[in-house]
Amino acid sequence: MPQPAPNEMIAAAIRRERAKSGLSLSALAEAAGLAKSTLSQLESGRGNPSIETLWAIATALGVPFSFLFETPTPDVTLVRADEGHGVGSDHAAYHATLLAPCPPGLRRDIYRVELAPGTPRRSEPHPPGTVEHCLLVAGEARIGPAGAEEILHPGDYYRYPADMSHVYEALAPATRLVMVMESRG
Repeated sequence: MPQPAPNEMIAAAIRRERAKSGLSLSALAEAAGLAKSTLSQLESGRGNPSIETLWAIATALGVPFSFLFETPTPDVTLVRADEGHGVGSDHAAYHATLLAPCPPGLRRDIYRVELAPGTPRRSEPHPPGTVEHCLLVAGEARIGPAGAEEILHPGDYYRYPADMSHVYEALAPATRLVMVMESRG
């Protein structure tokens, strides 16, 4: 069975999670800092949301980011290096591809992240208790909580709290990392 297009998947997830939360379209738009028309377009499968927009929606709904990409998970998943549905940043050379969404009952998401030198990707705090695990695969990057960033080289692993502002900055071309995000209770 083919996977739905990313915009259709996101639209269905936003409608589902908004309904679960009992929020009106206007209330969610306000909580996420979006125009009601923008949110309406996203819920109807139109538009091309940035990672910042999707994080704002997920945060306003109080759900992990991966819930916006939730589809039935097969028992076996293979994602080749050039495959997967990803989202980019409006402000930095940053592209994240969700590799394994959190299964029901667990709060763990796995991402492949591609970075290019230029403007750092500054991430707002995620829900309380969120932790990120980063394993640098290629290149060189400055990653971590604002003020406590570390320079990572291939094979370096860094675990840090992500419920505070944090930064991803490529220091070399073709920088790639694997990021696991844990969301706790």
